[in-house]
Amino acid sequence: MNDITQNFGTLYYPKSALVFYETAGTETDMYVEHFDMDSNGNPINAHPLTVKEAKLLAKSLQTDEEKSKAFLKPKGILPTNILHFNPSNDKGSVLWYTKAQQRQMYFVDSLGIPNGTAQVPSMLWLANKNSLAVFALASNRRPTEKTPLYYAPFFNIYEKGNVCMGTVSVDIKNSASAEEFIQAWEHYFFNSYFSHSLCGNLTKKNIVSLWKDLIGTDKPFPKEVLKKNNKTLKNLL
Repeated sequence: MNDITQNFGTLYYPKSALVFYETAGTETDMYVEHFDMDSNGNPINAHPLTVKEAKLLAKSLQTDEEKSKAFLKPKGILPTNILHFNPSNDKGSVLWYTKAQQRQMYFVDSLGIPNGTAQVPSMLWLANKNSLAVFALASNRRPTEKTPLYYAPFFNIYEKGNVCMGTVSVDIKNSASAEEFIQAWEHYFFNSYFSHSLCGNLTKKNIVSLWKDLIGTDKPFPKEVLKKNNKTLKNLL
């Protein structure tokens, strides 16, 4: 048999338990008992909850609440490349753009494209905790609601711009600031392997030939190969 325990997620073990007792009647009183847990998960060493233990519990709950409220909160002045964001802990999302720049890129062997750096176009990014969509822009100017969008000229992207992350394990923390959030998503996107096209060619030039020509060079990205997708930034808001 194979040992597959290394494939399990994080395991949590019971360390202690609280039992709340309440008296019956119109004038209720409450009493809290604290239990330690043995190696088998059985409650032992029952004793009244001490002031010190209560303070530690309160501090832990407060820390979790603060982390939750900190999600997508900027560290300082809102970065100029962020165009719109929703700081909600459940439905939080950020819309931002990046200028044309040199990026390290990785490709699966079957594509026949070597790993290396290349110039990528200006991009528009829209992400929440679990998903990412990307688009290309025709210039480095800060986009407006009327700015036309182009298909992102990369592999692993659906026609609507959604990115297939494959086996990449996305882990965006509840305490992530706006800056940490966008940095994490850009890292996930460019540090995972581009593997295949998910729809028709998203560029006017064969996408494999395009990146073969660009990887390992300082050639600017040829904007003339970008294809419009008939959307503007306003469609994403």
